[in-house]
Amino acid sequence: MSDPGTPETVVKPKPRIVIFDVDGVLVDVQDSYHRTIIETVRHFTGRRVSRSGIHWWKNRSGYNDDWKLTVDWIRSLGGHVRYAEVARKFQQLYQGKHFKGYIARERWLLGPRWLGRLARRTDLAVFTGRPRREVLHTLCKFGVRPYFRQIVALEDVRRSKPHPEGLLRILKGHDPCSAVYIGDNVDDALAARRAGVPFIGVLPRRSAARWMRLAQLQKLGALAVLGSVNELERWLQ
Repeated sequence: MSDPGTPETVVKPKPRIVIFDVDGVLVDVQDSYHRTIIETVRHFTGRRVSRSGIHWWKNRSGYNDDWKLTVDWIRSLGGHVRYAEVARKFQQLYQGKHFKGYIARERWLLGPRWLGRLARRTDLAVFTGRPRREVLHTLCKFGVRPYFRQIVALEDVRRSKPHPEGLLRILKGHDPCSAVYIGDNVDDALAARRAGVPFIGVLPRRSAARWMRLAQLQKLGALAVLGSVNELERWLQ
């Protein structure tokens, strides 16, 4: 039975450049970024909020930035905070000392054998809202840094997602249709559409994120919404 997030009649691309988002696509961040959001909100408000609330915020454009999401969530609960102080507390929890904070709980999602096969056939790149230091730490920790020829991180763009600047930097004038972008949220899909790059969504099956976001990604033009990044190889074939 076919997945309802995968249209039957779609013309599948044969990309020369495969561009990945990181959070929720290459890396499971439920016990890192998501936990940090919840703990930071609790620190400033004393309120315990739910993980489903994270998806409610991320269903809206402009919240690819987890610091901004956390600030606005705190303010919606009556907290009076500055962006800088929230970001500072967030990083204390997430990074910790010597990357021993919640970042240490992250889990790599993409099978290494297929990653190697894909890297031999195409150019691989990352476009993420993470700070460069964090994305490099993650890729090196899991031993996959050599596979990615280009990395565009937070500091590399003046305008973050949903602006397409990061994708356009990776393309460097190449035909947008020669690439594909793999992401998991509204701003990923919007950035891809504005750059003219085909988009494929990734939302785990039986997850709150899929239930809340599937229709939105399809409406924004996703060629497919897979249950795991590891399904991409079969879908492209």
